[in-house]
Amino acid sequence: MAAELERIAEGVRDRVRPALGESRPEVDVSPPLRVPETVLPVRAPERPSGAAVNELWRTAAVPRPGVRGRLFGLVSRLFRSEFERQERFNGAQVRLDNELGEWIEKRFAATHRHYDEVLGQIGRHLGEIDTRHLMLQAELVKHTHDLVRRIDLVLAESEKSRMGLAQALKDVRERLAALEHRLGSE
Repeated sequence: MAAELERIAEGVRDRVRPALGESRPEVDVSPPLRVPETVLPVRAPERPSGAAVNELWRTAAVPRPGVRGRLFGLVSRLFRSEFERQERFNGAQVRLDNELGEWIEKRFAATHRHYDEVLGQIGRHLGEIDTRHLMLQAELVKHTHDLVRRIDLVLAESEKSRMGLAQALKDVRERLAALEHRLGSE
């Protein structure tokens, strides 16, 4: 009976889909697969090292021996204000680079926490959907079985009624024939 109902439903679907311009989707009706509880962690790339920039940002002259050292000292005194300004800029740039690196790490961590939370909520929601789907599937099977029992009962009762009516008709015919026979002999 269930197979017959499914055949009828498929026939209706096959007639309706072309009218709607839809093709028949392939649907997997097997129970949903369970996702493994443990997920291997993904290794994050290493943070680039800022050690070289942190060491070389100073432009102050290192005293050198000899004529070159004296000449360099004279030039560095003449351009001291430019060197100091460059050193302040370099220091600010190194601080900015370090702060940006820390900010990016914190931002990535917050983004990953957010995505993990969203994915967790979606996973729970999909699990609830799967549970409801299985409950509805069980209810549908139970309802179909109940419907089949009711149809069988109605068919059995109608068969009994038909057989009862046939028997009553047979009795009426026999009585009518007996009555006609009695009336015909008188």
